[in-house]
Amino acid sequence: MSLTLTKVSLTYPDGDGRLTALDRVALHVPRGSTTAVIGPSGSGKSSLLAVAATLVAPDAGTVTVDGTPTEGLTRGELTELRRHRIGIVFQQPNLLPALTAAEQLQVMTAKPGKARHKALELLDAVGLADQAGRRPHQLSGGQRQRVNVVRALMNDPAVLLVDEPTSALDHERGAAIIDLITTLTRARKTATVLVTHDRSHLAEADAVVTIHDGQLQSG
Repeated sequence: MSLTLTKVSLTYPDGDGRLTALDRVALHVPRGSTTAVIGPSGSGKSSLLAVAATLVAPDAGTVTVDGTPTEGLTRGELTELRRHRIGIVFQQPNLLPALTAAEQLQVMTAKPGKARHKALELLDAVGLADQAGRRPHQLSGGQRQRVNVVRALMNDPAVLLVDEPTSALDHERGAAIIDLITTLTRARKTATVLVTHDRSHLAEADAVVTIHDGQLQSG
């Protein structure tokens, strides 16, 4: 299981011309490892995640998810690929107010018959077994973010894409979330891309890349 971007370029319309969001980006994230992506606002971090998630098709280059090149896949095939092989942790948890912590996970699964057991197993793995029956307003910010993280793991994805998971948390809770993500990455053997603005947590990552003006650089 891995994620590979090969010479990926992406542009957007900008007046009479086009704006380059990604410029021949090359990235390989092996299974069981976390690659942190840092860079200023507008540098291309969001575009990188969107392309890696197969939500946006690049103008050129290839995205390979768990050994499957995505070029030429139909919209339905891409949807199935995301459902079964890609987990996305959004910046804000966006949990459904009426659902308990366990139910937040259960609605994500492709295997309904095992949903309850799997949800409780994941919540237990992140120390939330005793919070399974609580709704979002009964959880702390850090607990909601932990639910957000394990929700993305319900279908045992090969690739985990994480967008600024600590932006709404203080330093201590943020550090705990980053530690959780890297620990789960190793345990679940996912290929994880972590976009973050917080340089203080970079030591937890297996690799760090910087993006600037759509170009990727190591370190």
